[in-house]
Amino acid sequence: MTLIAALDLVVAVVVLAVLALGLLAVRRRVLARRHATFDCSLRLTEAANGKGWVLGVAAYADDALEWYRVFSYAMRPRRALSRSHLQVLDRREPSGVEAFSLLAGTVVVRCRDGEGPVELAMSPESLTGFLSWVESSPPGASAG
Repeated sequence: MTLIAALDLVVAVVVLAVLALGLLAVRRRVLARRHATFDCSLRLTEAANGKGWVLGVAAYADDALEWYRVFSYAMRPRRALSRSHLQVLDRREPSGVEAFSLLAGTVVVRCRDGEGPVELAMSPESLTGFLSWVESSPPGASAG
Protein backbone atom coordinates (compact mmCIF):
# COMPACT_ATOMS: atom_id res chain seq x y z
CA MET A 1 0.00 0.00 0.00
CA THR A 2 1.42 3.35 -0.96
CA LEU A 3 1.59 6.33 1.37
CA ILE A 4 -1.12 8.15 -0.58
CA ALA A 5 -3.48 5.16 -0.43
CA ALA A 6 -2.88 4.87 3.33
CA LEU A 7 -3.62 8.58 3.81
CA ASP A 8 -6.78 8.25 1.71
CA LEU A 9 -7.89 5.39 3.95
CA VAL A 10 -7.21 7.38 7.13
CA VAL A 11 -9.08 10.41 5.78
CA ALA A 12 -12.05 8.22 4.80
CA VAL A 13 -12.19 6.67 8.28
CA VAL A 14 -12.02 10.11 9.94
CA VAL A 15 -14.77 11.47 7.68
CA LEU A 16 -17.01 8.47 8.44
CA ALA A 17 -16.43 8.90 12.19
CA VAL A 18 -17.30 12.60 12.02
CA LEU A 19 -20.46 11.81 10.01
CA ALA A 20 -21.49 9.14 12.53
CA LEU A 21 -21.08 11.56 15.44
CA GLY A 22 -22.87 14.27 13.48
CA LEU A 23 -25.85 11.97 12.91
CA LEU A 24 -26.05 11.26 16.65
CA ALA A 25 -26.09 15.01 17.35
CA VAL A 26 -28.79 15.62 14.72
CA ARG A 27 -30.90 12.77 16.15
CA ARG A 28 -30.63 14.25 19.64
CA ARG A 29 -31.69 17.65 18.33
CA VAL A 30 -34.69 16.20 16.47
CA LEU A 31 -35.81 14.36 19.62
CA ALA A 32 -35.47 17.56 21.66
CA ARG A 33 -37.60 19.49 19.16
CA ARG A 34 -40.37 16.88 19.18
CA HIS A 35 -40.64 16.46 22.95
CA ALA A 36 -39.42 17.84 26.26
CA THR A 37 -36.29 15.78 26.90
CA PHE A 38 -33.80 15.27 29.71
CA ASP A 39 -30.73 13.11 30.34
CA CYS A 40 -31.82 9.86 31.97
CA SER A 41 -29.94 6.61 32.46
CA LEU A 42 -31.96 3.40 32.67
CA ARG A 43 -31.44 -0.01 34.25
CA LEU A 44 -33.96 -2.81 33.82
CA THR A 45 -32.56 -5.16 36.45
CA GLU A 46 -31.21 -4.59 39.89
CA ALA A 47 -27.73 -5.78 38.96
CA ALA A 48 -24.98 -6.01 41.52
CA ASN A 49 -21.99 -3.67 41.62
CA GLY A 50 -23.70 -0.87 39.69
CA LYS A 51 -23.77 -2.75 36.39
CA GLY A 52 -26.51 -2.59 33.79
CA TRP A 53 -26.90 1.19 33.44
CA VAL A 54 -27.41 2.56 29.93
CA LEU A 55 -27.02 6.27 29.15
CA GLY A 56 -30.05 7.73 27.49
CA VAL A 57 -32.50 10.55 26.93
CA ALA A 58 -36.06 10.51 28.20
CA ALA A 59 -38.91 12.38 26.56
CA TYR A 60 -42.41 13.17 27.75
CA ALA A 61 -44.81 12.11 25.00
CA ASP A 62 -48.59 11.94 25.36
CA ASP A 63 -49.19 9.62 28.31
CA ALA A 64 -45.81 7.84 28.37
CA LEU A 65 -42.21 8.52 29.16
CA GLU A 66 -40.21 7.44 26.13
CA TRP A 67 -36.59 6.44 26.67
CA TYR A 68 -33.96 6.54 23.90
CA ARG A 69 -30.39 5.24 24.03
CA VAL A 70 -27.83 8.01 23.53
CA PHE A 71 -25.59 5.98 21.23
CA SER A 72 -28.24 4.76 18.80
CA TYR A 73 -29.58 6.03 15.50
CA ALA A 74 -33.11 4.70 16.12
CA MET A 75 -35.86 7.30 16.12
CA ARG A 76 -38.20 5.00 18.06
CA PRO A 77 -37.89 4.78 21.83
CA ARG A 78 -36.13 1.74 23.23
CA ARG A 79 -38.56 1.70 26.15
CA ALA A 80 -41.86 3.47 26.89
CA LEU A 81 -43.15 3.76 30.45
CA SER A 82 -46.91 4.29 30.59
CA ARG A 83 -47.90 6.90 33.17
CA SER A 84 -51.02 4.92 34.12
CA HIS A 85 -48.94 1.83 35.03
CA LEU A 86 -45.90 3.58 36.49
CA GLN A 87 -45.28 3.43 40.24
CA VAL A 88 -42.40 5.25 41.92
CA LEU A 89 -41.19 3.00 44.74
CA ASP A 90 -38.28 4.97 46.19
CA ARG A 91 -35.30 7.17 45.44
CA ARG A 92 -31.68 7.10 46.54
CA GLU A 93 -28.20 8.36 45.84
CA PRO A 94 -25.95 6.19 43.62
CA SER A 95 -23.80 3.89 45.73
CA GLY A 96 -20.35 2.38 45.28
CA VAL A 97 -19.19 1.70 41.73
CA GLU A 98 -22.62 2.75 40.50
CA ALA A 99 -21.65 6.39 41.05
CA PHE A 100 -19.02 6.02 38.30
CA SER A 101 -21.56 4.53 35.87
CA LEU A 102 -23.89 7.52 36.07
CA LEU A 103 -23.66 11.23 35.36
CA ALA A 104 -22.48 13.34 38.30
CA GLY A 105 -25.17 14.55 40.69
CA THR A 106 -27.86 12.08 39.64
CA VAL A 107 -30.58 10.58 41.78
CA VAL A 108 -31.67 6.97 41.26
CA VAL A 109 -35.43 6.36 41.19
CA ARG A 110 -36.69 2.79 41.55
CA CYS A 111 -39.96 2.27 39.71
CA ARG A 112 -42.30 -0.45 38.52
CA ASP A 113 -44.36 -0.41 35.37
CA GLY A 114 -46.49 -2.97 33.54
CA GLU A 115 -43.37 -4.80 32.36
CA GLY A 116 -41.59 -5.05 35.73
CA PRO A 117 -38.95 -3.17 37.72
CA VAL A 118 -37.00 -0.32 36.19
CA GLU A 119 -34.52 2.14 37.65
CA LEU A 120 -34.00 5.63 36.28
CA ALA A 121 -31.14 7.98 37.10
CA MET A 122 -31.59 11.71 36.50
CA SER A 123 -30.66 15.11 37.86
CA PRO A 124 -32.56 16.44 40.90
CA GLU A 125 -34.21 19.07 38.66
CA SER A 126 -35.37 16.40 36.21
CA LEU A 127 -36.61 14.30 39.13
CA THR A 128 -38.86 17.15 40.27
CA GLY A 129 -40.43 17.36 36.81
CA PHE A 130 -40.68 13.57 36.55
CA LEU A 131 -42.48 13.19 39.89
CA SER A 132 -44.85 16.00 38.97
CA TRP A 133 -45.56 14.35 35.62
CA VAL A 134 -46.20 10.94 37.26
CA GLU A 135 -48.62 12.43 39.78
CA SER A 136 -50.54 14.56 37.31
CA SER A 137 -53.02 13.32 34.78
CA PRO A 138 -53.83 14.68 31.36
CA PRO A 139 -56.94 16.83 30.91
CA GLY A 140 -60.07 14.71 30.64
CA ALA A 141 -58.47 11.58 32.13
CA SER A 142 -60.25 9.83 34.94
CA ALA A 143 -58.72 10.18 38.39
CA GLY A 144 -59.32 6.58 39.43
